[in-house]
Amino acid sequence: MGCSQDDDKRGMGDAPVQGRKGDDSPAEVYNMPDGFGNLATKCVGHGFRAYVTTNAGAPSNVQIVEDKTCAG
Repeated sequence: MGCSQDDDKRGMGDAPVQGRKGDDSPAEVYNMPDGFGNLATKCVGHGFRAYVTTNAGAPSNVQIVEDKTCAG
């Protein structure tokens, strides 16, 4: 288990957020064919974009890159 104490049975629970404050805006989600990880992306912080993949039973992959369209 990673940093989260809120892990569910499949290991996909969210990490706790102090004070329950954070950016809850939706991400753009791209569904891949069965057997391949789905991709979600959204702006995080000021000037950065996160890309996250998921696949049941496998760890997720996260990349955070500079993106000038993500101005805060």
